[in-house]
Amino acid sequence: MQRLSPSQRRLAIGLAGLAGFVDGVGFLSANGYFVSFMSGNTTRLAVDLVTDTHMARIPALLIGGFVLGVLAGGVVALKSGMQQTRNVLILVTALLLGGALAYAFGSVVLSVGCMVLAMGALNNSFQRDGGSPFGLTYMTGALVRFGQGLAYWLCGKDVPGFGGLLALWFGLSSGAVAGALAYGQFGGWAVALAGALSCIAVLATIYIGPDPTIHHDGE
Repeated sequence: MQRLSPSQRRLAIGLAGLAGFVDGVGFLSANGYFVSFMSGNTTRLAVDLVTDTHMARIPALLIGGFVLGVLAGGVVALKSGMQQTRNVLILVTALLLGGALAYAFGSVVLSVGCMVLAMGALNNSFQRDGGSPFGLTYMTGALVRFGQGLAYWLCGKDVPGFGGLLALWFGLSSGAVAGALAYGQFGGWAVALAGALSCIAVLATIYIGPDPTIHHDGE
């Protein structure tokens, strides 16, 4: 987070909120499986392999779809240079709107598939030097670093910016609440609202402008 400008940090928190929103909608659409939290799906996969082998294909497919989304978003990021955030979010928006279209045609499975691809791609929004400095769709690492920052602070050592990691967690958790509420009101159509929010994020990147600090190995 420290490497981002103030505007980019606000955008990152907003994108964490979008991820939470989509994961809330996806969790309810997929009957307790996740579209962004692959640690949870890995546990579900392991448990299903022991208790109900037939069901294990669901978390396995979700994990595979997430990795495929990360791959697609990573290629877009690497090819986009200073416009990587905008272009990755365009991909995310297209996938979320594709999920809404799939739901309109009666396919909840395809809608959830589009959501998991979108969440994988979203993690490439702020890629730096061959990797993402923080996750937007998962918060375990952010909470660990926040806790470590607190430990340093209690020991009298300065750790600038660790509070921003808590802001990411708050963004994701708030988004998940909003997603659950939206699903309660609109059902699977809530993914269309997620697509609209992602469109707003694209417009925000245009307002913020290109990021001249982006560098990828080999460029």
